[in-house]
Amino acid sequence: MLSPYMATNVEVDKNNNESSANVIRRFTKRVQGAGIIPKVRGGRYFNRIKSDNVQRTAKLKKIDKKETYEKLVKLGKIQEFRGRRR
Repeated sequence: MLSPYMATNVEVDKNNNESSANVIRRFTKRVQGAGIIPKVRGGRYFNRIKSDNVQRTAKLKKIDKKETYEKLVKLGKIQEFRGRRR
């Protein structure tokens, strides 16, 4: 899998009679052409995929917690909660 922050070099050299504003404009155009900004924005909220072992342990914990809850409801120790929390 490719990293969202792949190194892409963009270089612009200033010509003899060229203004600084024109150099900045040319640089901006090159960055847009290289597609660097969408790559960085797309990878901004990148999360790694959890390993199979981590997923398995989380699922087992969830199942155990659910079984404990259902057991307590059957024994009448807690009241069953239905509906959406707000």
